[in-house]
Amino acid sequence: MKMLRFRSPSIPSLNQEIQCTVRLLDDSEVSCNIQRETKGQFLLDHVCNHYNLMERDYFGIRYVDPEKQRHWLDPSKPVVRQMKSQQPYTMCFRVKFYPQEPIKIKEELTRYLLYLQTKRDIYHGRLLCPFADAAYLGACIVQAELGDHDADEHPEDYISDFKLFPKQTLKLERKIMELHRNELRGLSAAMAELNLLQRAHTLDTYGVDPHPCKDFTGATAFLGFTARGFVVFQGNKRIHLLKWADVNKLKFEGKTFYVIGLQKEKKLVLTFHTSTPAACKHLWKCGVENQAFYKCAKSSQIKTVSSSNIFFKGCRFRYSGRVAKEVIEASSKIQREPPEVHRAGFCQSKSFSSLSHKQLIMNMEPLLPADNRHTAADNGLLALKDSVHLSPLKPSINAAEAVPDERTGSSHTEAGSAEASLPAEGSGSRERPEEKEGGVNREAEEPEAEEEEADSGALTISDMVYSPCASMLPTPVDDGGGGGGGGEGGVAALFQSPARMLRELHADPEVQCELRAEREREVATEAARLAMRRPQRSRWQQLRACACVAARLAAAAGGLLLLLLPTMLLLLESDLDVAFLHDIRQTPEFQQFHYDYYCPMRRWLLCELDMLLEAIVGD
Repeated sequence: MKMLRFRSPSIPSLNQEIQCTVRLLDDSEVSCNIQRETKGQFLLDHVCNHYNLMERDYFGIRYVDPEKQRHWLDPSKPVVRQMKSQQPYTMCFRVKFYPQEPIKIKEELTRYLLYLQTKRDIYHGRLLCPFADAAYLGACIVQAELGDHDADEHPEDYISDFKLFPKQTLKLERKIMELHRNELRGLSAAMAELNLLQRAHTLDTYGVDPHPCKDFTGATAFLGFTARGFVVFQGNKRIHLLKWADVNKLKFEGKTFYVIGLQKEKKLVLTFHTSTPAACKHLWKCGVENQAFYKCAKSSQIKTVSSSNIFFKGCRFRYSGRVAKEVIEASSKIQREPPEVHRAGFCQSKSFSSLSHKQLIMNMEPLLPADNRHTAADNGLLALKDSVHLSPLKPSINAAEAVPDERTGSSHTEAGSAEASLPAEGSGSRERPEEKEGGVNREAEEPEAEEEEADSGALTISDMVYSPCASMLPTPVDDGGGGGGGGEGGVAALFQSPARMLRELHADPEVQCELRAEREREVATEAARLAMRRPQRSRWQQLRACACVAARLAAAAGGLLLLLLPTMLLLLESDLDVAFLHDIRQTPEFQQFHYDYYCPMRRWLLCELDMLLEAIVGD
């Protein structure tokens, strides 16, 4: 037997501890040491225990591999096998699944962490919204961080100290100041955070982690997965919304991502192209996890899915956590004293300087090693010791109903800009005197009309082009080449030129042939199914059919018996010296059968055969 031999230097490495650093939502850090076989669930539990967090199914840990591709840490696999970067490991604790209704979150601590994540989304341009919603969200942040407005403590331009949006105009700051002074006065930090979540969850970009892709024409689009379903943003419009009930399959092959679903009772196949195969696989896994989390009623209903229809090809993946309904049910059963929420003091982030004067660095989280990282302004003031009771909130504005009073053009919202987009009204210079105070016209529509509008194909979500600054790229990419203007900044650097994309993807005969062949197979399958469908038979016809089937089975069994019985008799009466035949011949039952039945039957058959031969041949 061949034995495995280990070299002596490798033996200590089996017990070597590896340092991991996890950056939290308030930009603080938690460190721990793990073994080589420690699974991701241990690291996630360690961070949740640090927070004393029980509603932990909404959160996950994200990391970046050496190829600058983002991934979610799989709790069921060892950390070392997933992390391909150099030690020590650096990861980020983030919201992975956004609650569809934040009001159903039971504990204030969970709402506070969701508030921090939403504030990051607003700052990085992931949560795009109209001007009125942007002003209200900004006012909620200021109320949560500073409390009520105090003329003695707060100067005239105190809002300018808050960097809430990638680029905020003087008009937006004035509107935030007005709401903070009047409408939100008296709200505690917890209530201001809840009001922000209640308004944010009505927006189309709430919970969207945008994935940059190219459609079949080479135009840039951003794909996302929310509690409602699969969404596609292009420009300042949401061009597709497929609810999870209408999404049949998600698959990818190489750098091509397919979404197969139903729209208005017709089959719909959406095709997108990512920059790398790793980005496409990450997009597919995110879609599979979100579909399982929001669509399934129980975790036992989750199935393993394959990335392709071809046998013995493609990746297989299964989401292993609890689903949204189970999480909400478990939250309602929490029976403990609410943990104290420690809100840190607000401080200016180092990343603010990188977001001004067209010198934006298109970075992802985690961005750089711990000593060079850019932190975001995601901190609060002081911890509240008194528990806050929830009160009825003011009705929030639906993004589908928000229509700005005026639409001002801006130079930085062109398709080729590398700047971050404003989740607000059109941006120009701060000193533009012609800008008027804007709001939104809320039209009183019936619920049915709102539902129809929400389910329609194209829907304007803002005056601004959706171009998130930090999440638009799956990799940290510097804007080297983007300062001169033209192009699409970091996104264009991930993809080939549009002409080449059209030649290789849209005009690629293999891609088109594959799609046509799949459609032809589906049509043929449907035609065959319809052709094989027989008219429904009566009960008497069904009984006759069952009787015929039973008769066929009995006839088959009798024929088989008539064939095997003579063969067995011939073998037993022959002179073959086989062990099992010899044993059968020595049994008393066979002896009785041989002398009482077989020998008389053989003599009778021989006599009948002689008589037949005499009648035929004669004497």
